[in-house]
Amino acid sequence: LDWWHADRYCEQHFAQLLLEPQDSERAALSSLLQSHHISGAVWLSERDGVLHRPRWRRDHVVPVLVFGDKTDTKYVKVLSDFPALPAVTACAHLQWDTRTQDIATIFSYAVPAFMNEFQLRGLVDEEGFVRFALIVHEHHSPYLPVFRADGRWHHFCVTWQQENGTWAIYADGKRRASASGLCAVGPAASQPIHSQGTFIIGQDQDSLGGTFKKKESFSGNITDLHIWQQVLSAEQIEKVRSCWVVEQDLVFGWRSNALEAESTVREVTTQFLCPGPVEECRVFEVGGSGFSYTSCLQPLPFICGYTKDAYQQLQRAQLGSSPSLASRVNTLAERTVIPENVFTSYVQDMNLSVALDALNILVTVLREAETPVLESSDLLVVLQLLKQVCDVEAQEGEELETLEQLGQHYVEVTELILEEQNIETWSSVSQVIRGPMAVVELCDRMMSHLAPLLSAGRTKITLQHRNVGLQRVMVKNMWFGYGSLQLCLSSPASQDVAASDGGQKSLTTMVGTAVISSTLLSDYQELSTSVWYHLQHRAQVPEEGLGYNFPVFSGFCCVSPAAGGMWSTAGCSVVTSLPDSTACFCNHTTNFAVLLQVYERQQRTAKEELTLQTLTFIGCGVSFCALIVTFILFLAVGVPKNERTTVHKNLIFALATAEALLMFSDLAKTNQVLCFTLTAFLHLFFMAAFSWMLVEGLLLWSKVVAVNMSEDRRMKFYYVTGWGLPILIVGVTLATSFDKYVAEKHCWLNIQNNVIWAFVGPVLSILAVNTFVLCRVVVVTVASARRRSKMLTPNSSLEKQIGIQIWATAKPILVLLPVLGLTWVCGVLVHLSIVWAYVFIVLNSLQ
Repeated sequence: LDWWHADRYCEQHFAQLLLEPQDSERAALSSLLQSHHISGAVWLSERDGVLHRPRWRRDHVVPVLVFGDKTDTKYVKVLSDFPALPAVTACAHLQWDTRTQDIATIFSYAVPAFMNEFQLRGLVDEEGFVRFALIVHEHHSPYLPVFRADGRWHHFCVTWQQENGTWAIYADGKRRASASGLCAVGPAASQPIHSQGTFIIGQDQDSLGGTFKKKESFSGNITDLHIWQQVLSAEQIEKVRSCWVVEQDLVFGWRSNALEAESTVREVTTQFLCPGPVEECRVFEVGGSGFSYTSCLQPLPFICGYTKDAYQQLQRAQLGSSPSLASRVNTLAERTVIPENVFTSYVQDMNLSVALDALNILVTVLREAETPVLESSDLLVVLQLLKQVCDVEAQEGEELETLEQLGQHYVEVTELILEEQNIETWSSVSQVIRGPMAVVELCDRMMSHLAPLLSAGRTKITLQHRNVGLQRVMVKNMWFGYGSLQLCLSSPASQDVAASDGGQKSLTTMVGTAVISSTLLSDYQELSTSVWYHLQHRAQVPEEGLGYNFPVFSGFCCVSPAAGGMWSTAGCSVVTSLPDSTACFCNHTTNFAVLLQVYERQQRTAKEELTLQTLTFIGCGVSFCALIVTFILFLAVGVPKNERTTVHKNLIFALATAEALLMFSDLAKTNQVLCFTLTAFLHLFFMAAFSWMLVEGLLLWSKVVAVNMSEDRRMKFYYVTGWGLPILIVGVTLATSFDKYVAEKHCWLNIQNNVIWAFVGPVLSILAVNTFVLCRVVVVTVASARRRSKMLTPNSSLEKQIGIQIWATAKPILVLLPVLGLTWVCGVLVHLSIVWAYVFIVLNSLQ
């Protein structure tokens, strides 16, 4: 058979083509094949995994550089020594950011003689095309259209040669522009591109390796950049577009360890579905030189291989149970629809009507029992039939209604074999088919054949049967409910309770949502793209108050790379995580789900919450009264006006106002406008209180370290710090996060996103500064006390001197801890134990 039919034959028998043997195994394998009268070449399984759907496309997994918005800081440097280049070809895959029409520099190569020695720039024109311009030796080609600015991945190559200055630009395998005379006249006419330069991706170099401009920076994604010291032919460029690397004269090959990326440039791994033809397949030369390539369409012998465990499971399934389902289907059809032996049967090609008839009979048999429980052999023959059907393609002239009925029956059979009662059956053949994700992959293949159903009048197809559904527009979607998918795919190894970590214990990991699959299509071909999805959790969180410990679910966005593959978080991140749902972003399309990590967390009881609320109200009340009395004393007693009293009064006013607002914040949470306003003022006055605590620290520092600043200038600086800084922080936060500023159940900043850091970040910085000030003051105080002790009581005992030193250390700490706000550090420890919550309330009530 040809490679494609040989590969399909092995797959339909739950095997795979012969894998490439190790060097030590070649001679033995060759002798074994010759003893069975097999000579010449035999097919090998493709190491890179040629896909089964479009027969001329294959997977390509590569690191992708994500540049995001235009900036003057993001860049990637190529760590390679470039020789002189009398001819050059540079190729890459590119995803253009269509939000801007400014010039973008894809790459720039600079040498001391010419900053623009070799550079590629682009822009989006008014007609929606991306235009490229090539620069060599400071000479600039015109901007010419190369591909549409549609946000999709495109492949490009640029070539240039010293002779005649001939250049060309290719996009998606076609030559879009070419000319001669680029640097063909003048002093640069006979010069190659100079060696030992600096190659930067994403920025234009105005100086060697630097001086970038935001307006000329690149925004978008780029991968698979390769550079050759020759002009590649059109055939070679087509091969490169197909993800094959031309090794001859390769100067730089795409790999992560050869790139130096600025810290804000993200690197993600994505899976490309390569667009070009792959017409040669790998073969093993029996009794010959080893391995070579030949046309995939040539009929050659082949060998299907099993792992030992898979083969033994197949034997047990075949011998240990009678194929009752296959017998009933074949009896009802009065012909052999399902072969009874998955080892020896020859799977013949089907047409549309034969496939529909086979599935129709199978559905009828499966419906006979309300909850069909399948034997291992039954499950294998059903999957074998589904593999056959998903390879059926509609021929010209066949009824489209038949195709839609076939899809509907396919969905129904899939749902019936995924019923929960078949969980043990799936487990019994786990080494053969590696779990129910095989069904997800088969459904995905089946969906690719529904393309003829789409038309201008019908842009959407939906097929559904209970927990399984297929939907096709320009995006192909599938969803699978719980059933055996959820039970089989949840990780059994994670059932053991993990060690406690931060008050939480991991109980288990489960597939906590429906499993979905999504693929973007163009001209019925799959495209690699990013995807955002939001899935509801199926696991239930018990109500609070029913016990001291309750499960907490932590969501992980996961993908399954292939049928039966392990779940992975590669290329996916959590956007938002809520108790009942998780939103995820992935940089490629595949099979998705959310895995829930279940934790046991120590939850406060209702009595403890009430106690904390009562203590908080009493503590705030006591603190508020003490602050008001202190403020009145400062005004009435006639305390001398100086820097210290002014700073004290401002701190007292800000802290008293904040605590008064906090005591009554619960009364405002039912009124949205009032709650928002109260939150903004709470943010402002608590931020002001901490700012004046910072001023207290600066004032102390000015007494410890000589500062060349007059008192008037210091006070202006203190007022700017104490009131100006909080107003600025609150204003910027409101301007950037107006819609997500307030928490859902409290009149305070939202902790479900980054808004809370508009308070926590500055507070932690202030506490760090004041901690340093306190340490400096303690050192000075202790040194001063030691000198005074030696002068006044030179003959005192060692015990007395130690006592003096201890008091000299303790006194400033006890006095300055509340003034500098360092008692708030206890707030960081509240989540560890309720004891710290009590300590935090008491200490800050006494501040």
